[in-house]
Amino acid sequence: MLKSNRDRYGAVAVSIHWLTAILILVLLGSGFQAANAVDAAVKTPFLRVHISVAIVVLVLTVFRIVWWWLFDLKPLPVEGSPAWQERIASWVHLGFYIVVLGMAASGIGMMILSGAAPAVFGPPGAALPNFTDYPPRVPHGLGGRLLARLLAFHAGAALYHHFIRRDGLLRRMWYGR
Repeated sequence: MLKSNRDRYGAVAVSIHWLTAILILVLLGSGFQAANAVDAAVKTPFLRVHISVAIVVLVLTVFRIVWWWLFDLKPLPVEGSPAWQERIASWVHLGFYIVVLGMAASGIGMMILSGAAPAVFGPPGAALPNFTDYPPRVPHGLGGRLLARLLAFHAGAALYHHFIRRDGLLRRMWYGR
């Protein structure tokens, strides 16, 4: 089933979720590696991966928002789940959207202001700008750390539901019955 029902997520939502999760891990890894690299020859390959994957994550996130808004409904909360947990889950999910879109905006801002695209995607050896000289760098760095924390909290909550509560929450975000 492509669309979600009252009890579980559909194949489209599941695919977007897991693909985005994997790509965000790649983004975090490549972003932190690039931020910590001093030598442009080391930094540039990380930036190539980071920027390319970021574009895919942005497209997936916009598609996901449109999918929820126009075509699909989210399943009902897990039976017996406290209202406070549902509120926190909603906040975390909203936080993901805000941070991912904010990270995309600040990343695009850095690329435009710094003119780094030719250095990143052009021939080897081009000089990279010092990204710390550009104002979007601060929210981008803060957003990366916030995104890592949201991801850890989200994964921890899913594992709590799966192993402690055993309420089937994690199975709802997988394929099949």
